[in-house]
Amino acid sequence: MNKKQTNIPKGNLATKDKDKEKYVPSIKKQQQEASRREAAASKRMQDLMRQFGTILRQITQHKWAWPFMQPVDVEGLGLHDYYEVIDKPMDFSTIKNQMEAKDGTGYKHIREICSDVRLVFKNAMKYNDERSDVHVMAKTLLAKFEEKWLQLLPKVTEEETRREEEEAEARLALKVAHEAAQAKMARDLSNELYEVDAILEELREMVVKRCRKMSTEEKRKLGDALTRLSPEDLSKALEIVAQNNPGFQATAEEVDLDMDAQSDSTLWRLKFFVKEAIEVQGKNSGSRGGNENQNNNKRKRELCDTIVKTKKTKKPA
Repeated sequence: MNKKQTNIPKGNLATKDKDKEKYVPSIKKQQQEASRREAAASKRMQDLMRQFGTILRQITQHKWAWPFMQPVDVEGLGLHDYYEVIDKPMDFSTIKNQMEAKDGTGYKHIREICSDVRLVFKNAMKYNDERSDVHVMAKTLLAKFEEKWLQLLPKVTEEETRREEEEAEARLALKVAHEAAQAKMARDLSNELYEVDAILEELREMVVKRCRKMSTEEKRKLGDALTRLSPEDLSKALEIVAQNNPGFQATAEEVDLDMDAQSDSTLWRLKFFVKEAIEVQGKNSGSRGGNENQNNNKRKRELCDTIVKTKKTKKPA
């Protein structure tokens, strides 16, 4: 007997992986664009930091800046309560090292440097008496620094606003790209499922035509086996019958099942189900052998259920 060849669209299925890649460049492009923007923003921030460095040099070169150039010599000056008064010591050499750090531990934003410069002077003003030279020097230099900082502040604010807007646009663009990719994936999957359903439908037609006719003796044995099912399994068996017989009342209190009136596919599906159900009833469900037989029969029944399914799937618009 010549076997009928199934018209499976191999070409379409083979190109699915390539089709799925169509939306990937869009996401990658957004990620690459985000990296480019980040690099550009980092470069602009570095430029602002260089301008800030000019201000810092002007302050540190002032004749009154020398007390603040190095960390406070707490022990040498006998300042035993210094760390009780000052929570975070700061000096210009520490700031300079942070600005020049190349290992990723340096300042990320110009406002971080500004905050530490203020801390240098505020620590000195906090620890030293208002009438002391160090307090007066710190207060004077802080005022000069704030004056110069105000000149640079508009550029800093402009950069911060620009970066916030770019980050918001990047998040939105990436979100749109992801949503578009997910929508395309859903469409592709729907089309793939349609193709698979079409193939299964063709296989179903082949199987139905080739199902061996069940003999009268086999039908009698199947009918006897149905009477040995538990109420729950019997209900499931009747549901199998009802799938191909819309008018069949599977929930009726009394059921008159004419085996000769059933299609070959229904009879074979019943046989697979009944065989499995009876084996489960007669054996210990926890035994290894019983589980293996149950799994094998379950696979057979699922395969049969799949390829003889009568409900056809409509192709998506």
